This record gives sequence, structure tokens and C-alpha cells, in this order.
Amino acid sequence: MRSLYAKLVIITLSIMVISGLVAFLSVNTYYHQVLKGRNDEKNMAIAESMAAFIDTNEAISLEAYLRTQAAAGYKLYVVDEQKEISLYGAPFRDNNLSEQSIDHVLRGEAYHGMRNLPSETFVTGFFSDESANTVGVPFTYEGKGYALFLRPDIKMLFTEVHFLLAGMVVIMTVISLLAMLIVAKKLIDPITELTRATKKVGEEQFTGELHIHRQDEIGQLAQSFLQMTERLDENDRMRKEFISDVSHDFQSPLLNIKGYADLLAADELTEASRKSYANVIQAETERLSSLTQQLLLLTSLDQLVSPLERKRFRLDEQLKESIRKYRWLLAEKNMSLSMDLDEVSMTGDPAFLEKVWENLVSNALKYTDVDGEIDIGLTVYENQVKVTVQDNGIGMDEKSITRIFDRFYRVDDSRTREIGGTGLGLAIVQQVVKLHGGTVDVVSKKGEGTTFTVFLPIG
Repeated sequence: MRSLYAKLVIITLSIMVISGLVAFLSVNTYYHQVLKGRNDEKNMAIAESMAAFIDTNEAISLEAYLRTQAAAGYKLYVVDEQKEISLYGAPFRDNNLSEQSIDHVLRGEAYHGMRNLPSETFVTGFFSDESANTVGVPFTYEGKGYALFLRPDIKMLFTEVHFLLAGMVVIMTVISLLAMLIVAKKLIDPITELTRATKKVGEEQFTGELHIHRQDEIGQLAQSFLQMTERLDENDRMRKEFISDVSHDFQSPLLNIKGYADLLAADELTEASRKSYANVIQAETERLSSLTQQLLLLTSLDQLVSPLERKRFRLDEQLKESIRKYRWLLAEKNMSLSMDLDEVSMTGDPAFLEKVWENLVSNALKYTDVDGEIDIGLTVYENQVKVTVQDNGIGMDEKSITRIFDRFYRVDDSRTREIGGTGLGLAIVQQVVKLHGGTVDVVSKKGEGTTFTVFLPIG
């Protein structure tokens, strides 16, 4: 598999070649459409001025004059009436001037070889060093007719400045290519590091570090990747804790059921002991049933993709119904209950919200001692409903408050086991409230009580 670095190098080189080819073709087209005719006219004007000077100054030395002009940067091809040829300046690479063209000039006609040269490219058009690629004019010297063919000496036109410019272009090209290679390497290195880190994540190694400190898109990608790995690490930790807690919470009642079932099989067991053991088995079975139901509910909440089954209902009546289910426990613990409920209609999923009130009320009852007090309030608060459940029970410390919504977390493990807690109720509360677009807050003080406040949009 070709690496990204190799692809970048190949793409860059391809772009340079293609751009050079396009530039060459563009210049070639411009030369043939515009410069070729102008170049012919310019050199024709020079040849005509030289011929005019010779025609009007017969006292000059023709040989010396032509040598002087050739030294100025021109190649001169002179043919007299007897077809004798004289060359001045550097020789042509190819002497392919036709006899017909020479005769035309000797008869007094101009020759436009530069304009009419059948060339396909700029190189052969402008740099073609052949006698046919010239301009021709007639002149007379000492009563004798001549044909003068002229073209610039390209080698002499390329002065030190041109060589300096050409060298500058070469150096710029080399430096640009090297810079591109370095920049490409700098771009690829963090991506390579990200690839290695991704492989580690695939192997469930979430603690790797990235040494990428950039302010561009790659830096943002690295930052997002680190945040993702932190979340994955946290989720992995929670998943393992979840599995451990579920195993423990299932294992304990199962062991109790097995142990008391073995005791029930003893022949010498008294009727009172048999009933006691059967009650323990029934309690543990109910605990397992409750735990299973809450786990299924949490799973359904986690995997909820379709919208909630929202409908309009009276929230105050639902709260009253939820409280009515626990009147037996209120009477058993001789607890007082006060309610201040406004008549409120809201839109939501009543089945899920019922689980919220059941968990909050049952928690208040479980963690409040005999002769305790529970206050429940319902008010409309800035286009949302506010539900408060307050007790004067055992309360929580600051550390417990930060973890109270974690699954399987118990403030007092021995106490919650005694009253049948699973550590899933408040996790369900938070998830349901979140799905409804609301929030749940908790204020608590050890030994003084706890207040849960739920805010929900009326909808």
C-alpha cells in the first residue's frame, strides 16, 4: 500500500509537471497567435533599415558594415545576383533557404520566413536556427543587387541577466520541491501518530498520549481524539464496574437462596425456622426480580432510538397516584407527608415519568427514620414544572452527592441491602429526566436530610 507521504510527493510532482506543460502550451499559443507576427515585423523593420542605409551610403565598406551588424547580435545571409553566398556572424545550424525564396528577394520582394515558418511549438518557432527562419529584403550596392536575410543570434541575446534569471528559476524549483517534501513530512507525522494511537484504542489501550501541539485542523483532530479516548476509557471503566456490580448483585441473593434452600431440606427443621427461611428466599427472589426489571428498564432507556410516547396528562394527579402506593409504608413508619401540588398539565411520557416519582418517593421513605417527615411540591416555574421531594432522613456527604446517579452506587451499602436497594433507581431517574429535556438537582447534608428537585419543560 502506497503511503500518504509518497502520494503527496507524487501528486506534487504531477502538479508541477502538468502546470509546466499547461504553461508551455499557453505560451506557445500566445507566441503563435500574437508574438510570431510581431517578431517578424520587428526583424523586418531592422532588415529594411539596414538595406536603406546601404542603398543611400554607397561609400561605406559593405563588408565592414555587415560584420559590424553581425557583431551586434545578428546572423546575416547575403546572396548577390550571381548566387554567391556570404555569411556574417555565427553559422546557421541548417542552411535550408530555398532558391525560390532567394529569387523572390532578388526581384525586389520581401521574405517573411519567421511569420510563415511551418512550426508546431514555441521552441522550434522562436529558437529554430535555420536560414529559412529569417526575414529577407533586397538592397543595391555599387549598382549590383543583393538579397539580405536576417535573424537574431539567440545565443548572443541570452546575456548574463538571462542566465541569472534561469538560475533563479532552477533554484526556486529545487527549494520549492524540498520545502514541499519537508512540509508534507510535517503534515504526515501527526497523522501517523494518530494512526498508531487509533490501533492502540482498537486494542482497548485508552491511556496513550499524543505529542501533537498544533493550532490547525490536525491539532483539532488530535484534541478531539484525546477527548474521545478519555470518554472511551471512562465508558470502559464503567462497563467493567457495571459487569462487576451486576455479577455481585446477582450472586449475593442467589447464594442466599441456595443456602436457605439447602437448610429447608433438613428433616429436623422446625416450622418456625422453615417459615423464616422461606421468607428470606421470597425476599431475595423479589430483590432479584426488582433488579432484573430495573436493568431491563435502563437498557431500554440506553437504547431508546424512537421518540418518547408523549401525550398530555395531569402531572399533579400522577404524583398523587405514585404517593398513594406507599401509604402503607407511611403508616408503618408513622411518617408525616405534606403535599403542595399545583394543577399542572404537561406533555411527556407518563409511563417513564411515573418511574421517576416512584424512585424519588421510595428513596425518601427508605432513608427516613420512623416519625420522619416528607414534603412534596409541584409548581410552574418559568415555562417549566418544578417537582421537589424533600425528607429529613440520613442525608449524604459531598462525596456521595457527586456519585449518587452512578449505577449500582449506594450511600450506605449495608443499609440499602437491608431495605432492598439496587443502586439503579437514581440512574433511571436521571436518564428519564434527560430524555425529556429536563434536569435533576440534589441538595443534601449528612444527618439532616435530602432534597431532590426535578425541572421539566411543560411542552
